[in-house]
Amino acid sequence: MTSGHANAVDLSGRIAVVTGASRGAGRGIARVLGEAGATVYVTGRSSRTGGNPTGRPGTIETTAEEVTARGGTGIPVRCDHTDDAQVTALFERVRAERGRLDVLVCNAWGGYEREVLPTPLPELDLAHLDLMYSAGLRAYLLTLQRAAPLLTDTRGGLAVVTSWVVDAQRYTGNIYYDVLKTAVNRLGRGLAAELAPAGVTPVIVSPGWMNTEVMELPPELAAKTESTEFVGRAVAALAADPEVSRHAGAVRTVVELAAEYGFTDVDGSSTSPTWEHIAATGGATDPDWFGA
Repeated sequence: MTSGHANAVDLSGRIAVVTGASRGAGRGIARVLGEAGATVYVTGRSSRTGGNPTGRPGTIETTAEEVTARGGTGIPVRCDHTDDAQVTALFERVRAERGRLDVLVCNAWGGYEREVLPTPLPELDLAHLDLMYSAGLRAYLLTLQRAAPLLTDTRGGLAVVTSWVVDAQRYTGNIYYDVLKTAVNRLGRGLAAELAPAGVTPVIVSPGWMNTEVMELPPELAAKTESTEFVGRAVAALAADPEVSRHAGAVRTVVELAAEYGFTDVDGSSTSPTWEHIAATGGATDPDWFGA
């Protein structure tokens, strides 16, 4: 291992694909997997050579270089996960070059290209729903479908889908987001039925409120956030667990996994005000507090 921190695990020799990894949670996950020694295919649309459709900071090349700098092997692959041919080509390349896939992280979510706010139904823009579906739920299903043969051939691997915990008894205030995140969380059940018999463990993993590159928060709000590497440490812990199959089909928060596996965020904390708030309110994802 190249890292000396207490959260380090050894994933040397493992092959991973992390989607939507030019920034945000995907970048944090890719970095941590690299630190654990994995080879990481870093995918996304933002590239130094292929353009940046969002205009936001970060590229797949930058993340891949960070993976390598931390001790792994980073491989940037420009891929639009709404495009069937590009996603198919991605996993054909992984099979041709590595012959296996141990960790898949479905993280690309186009719905965040626009701000998600509590909004009355009549005022919602259907174009935002289209983004959340085509570059969110559909992109997840397409990626999982195309990756499934390689994952099942490899056996013993992990398929993580990043999401957000939506309490069935509460309402987030944005019906598009509420319904589509609920659908993503439901993926765990179906994926467990489809993939677990072949030795692949699907897990839905929910981070809290993350302080990403595009956020410019005052200190009092930044203190309420998690780093993007907290969820990365959750994925690495799952990937290193020889008995990870017990999580098949489950929805797990990063804080729950931190308590189980004993890892912390980069600042040494093992929880966050986001999840402390949710626990105190019986699972409410209160948009007024969450976006405060």
